[in-house]
Amino acid sequence: MITVNNLNLSFGEDGARNQVLYDVNLSVKEGEIFGLVGESGSGKTTVLKCLAGLFNHWQGELAINAKPLDHRIDHTRCRLVQMVFQDPYGSLHPRHTIGDILEEPLQIHGIGQRQQRVISMLEKVGLNRAFQTRYPHQLSGGQRQRVAIARALILEPRVLLLDEPTSALDVSVQAEILNLLSDLQQQGNLTYLMVTHDLGVVAHICHRVAVMQHGKVLETLDVDTLVADRATMPYTRMLVDASRHYNPALAEQE
Repeated sequence: MITVNNLNLSFGEDGARNQVLYDVNLSVKEGEIFGLVGESGSGKTTVLKCLAGLFNHWQGELAINAKPLDHRIDHTRCRLVQMVFQDPYGSLHPRHTIGDILEEPLQIHGIGQRQQRVISMLEKVGLNRAFQTRYPHQLSGGQRQRVAIARALILEPRVLLLDEPTSALDVSVQAEILNLLSDLQQQGNLTYLMVTHDLGVVAHICHRVAVMQHGKVLETLDVDTLVADRATMPYTRMLVDASRHYNPALAEQE
């Protein structure tokens, strides 16, 4: 469903040029939940932004559903893939009601029965129709992220790009959102590419995972192999060890 071949990305020009992705290769199957893990600055979110069209000066080959992606966003691409951002408050317009936020994509794409679709989508993510008239600041963090997920799904895409969708939430709410995402994926046979720094999230929801460091993919492995601590690369084993018990000396050494 998602194919990334030799993806490279740099910022700046000439002497100030800074390369952030180096020949990234990924392959995500249809209906799979695929995780991207690694330290901050490893390039995880950058890969998502290239797929979402937020960065368009990349080099390489990107494809979704066997259709090559151009460097420009079009309506077809928006119907096929959507992104859920890390900060549910920053990703929602503070002066728009929840109903307006969910209806806007339908208006842009000329889709009818908007009110009915908005209510149905709110119910699908565990909210009722009363939320249509509320503003983002009137919602809890978990409710805002449910709205963000609803907005991403309102166009019925086949692929969701998830940028640490639970990291800004309380632990108890994180589990609710992860369970919601898992249920939605099964109901719609959706394909997820999820960025996270939490290996517990990977173990809970993902089928396979790629480990990134310094803009490169070090290895790709299934979650059972990761949890069983049978990773090949020392960096991956360090991440697993750090997730089990934080070691300041180990962190300083890395």
